[in-house]
Amino acid sequence: MRQTGRQSRRPERRTPPTATELAKVHDRTLADAAARELAAPAPAPALSAQPAGPGLLEPRPEIGDSWARLQRLGLDPDSGAAAVLLGPGEIEQRRRTSGLDSVLPVLRETLLEVGGAAPLLVAVADAEGHVLWQEGERGLRRSADRIGFITGARWTEERVGTNGIAAALRIRRPTHVHSAEHYLRSHHAWTCVAAPLRDPGTGQLVGAVNLSVPAHSVRPYLLQLTATAARLAETELRAHRLEALHELRALAAPLLARIGGPALVVDAAGWTAAAAGLPPVGRLRVPSGGWTPAAVHWVPGLGECVLEPLADGWLVRPVRSPEDGGSGAVSAEQAEGAHLRLDLRRPDRPELSVRSAADSWSHPLSPRHAELLLLLATGREGSTAAQLAEALFDDARRTVTVRAELSRLRRYLGGLLAHRPYRFAESVLVTVDGPDDPYDLLPASSAPAVRRLRAALAAGTARLPGTPSLPPPRAAGPAGRR
Repeated sequence: MRQTGRQSRRPERRTPPTATELAKVHDRTLADAAARELAAPAPAPALSAQPAGPGLLEPRPEIGDSWARLQRLGLDPDSGAAAVLLGPGEIEQRRRTSGLDSVLPVLRETLLEVGGAAPLLVAVADAEGHVLWQEGERGLRRSADRIGFITGARWTEERVGTNGIAAALRIRRPTHVHSAEHYLRSHHAWTCVAAPLRDPGTGQLVGAVNLSVPAHSVRPYLLQLTATAARLAETELRAHRLEALHELRALAAPLLARIGGPALVVDAAGWTAAAAGLPPVGRLRVPSGGWTPAAVHWVPGLGECVLEPLADGWLVRPVRSPEDGGSGAVSAEQAEGAHLRLDLRRPDRPELSVRSAADSWSHPLSPRHAELLLLLATGREGSTAAQLAEALFDDARRTVTVRAELSRLRRYLGGLLAHRPYRFAESVLVTVDGPDDPYDLLPASSAPAVRRLRAALAAGTARLPGTPSLPPPRAAGPAGRR
């Protein structure tokens, strides 16, 4: 028979584990980790990285990673941490500023009415995990009150352990936490199904929608139902943004007609409302710190521009038109001696900054671009599209996705990125700022290469570019002890 070359991968289980099986996995995994910690005070590898032994179940990678992080934080699985509750005034203020109040009607219609045959709770949280709304069957709400799952509670891993809202905000995709996959034993009677909510204009996370049901009454369609509800909510947010963009376009059209030169008007997120004398630009990359009025900025895609505030957006005028040599991509000459810094210290907001002969600029990154840039930064020798696909998806065939994302990166990085193989130009100084806890490095990423890098950083066998060199290992035996 033909060998596949992946003999170490276990065959996938066709039926999901029962609540009883998950409880055994929970108790065994946490007990084994505690025993390892007592035996060796040195940092232990992630719980999910420890083989469970032949025939034994293991927690799913995202669950195991969460448990490992909570054990490092010292969270007690029997009591959790002290509750953090918002006051009524702060709840109302967060409801207004989140913009999520506009999606409540579609969420109620999709989840409470469609799923009304089964008892359930619907909760909507902001990007920091605060529960801003909670609705559902009255008996379930009383049960939820007993574990602190109420409006105003901060439902994060650090406070209440592994849960649906925290998992969706952390890994940024629809997910479920069933029964004993919850870190706290008091939550084992529940199953949570959650999906992240993103601002369609910026791509930034704005919250999560969560369904909670008794673990014994969970239905397989709830995950798809919740994901669908999240997409419908994002469609509603997109409609509101398009309406605001249309109003800005009506204001911008007569202004651009009077200016006479190349210019465009964009909203606060950089989306183009109207343009004159310029090739079509869908969206400009707004720097993390925002723009300064009347100053000259280097704008990826346009080059040097003068920016002026206009209503809820900006009037952007290039200093040099494309015909005169203006460009928004870094040329090979400008890339010479450039310094590229990848800031991954904030788990929820990766950021790229570049200082080159062109100018200095910075802007937030999408999760996928952050993953790709991290892989390129830690592998300066370069990688093929197939190698990057293997590192990201554990599937070397997904080269089309990799090439498309790298093409988007090259539109504004230009000469900073080389190809065949894909790599940073040799003259570019690359620095990566990582979080204090290595397991907070791109926590939303499930890419195999990123997970291996987290473990290597925690074990001290790897370091990020630009960080101090690793100290030499201490000698074994009495001579090495003090």
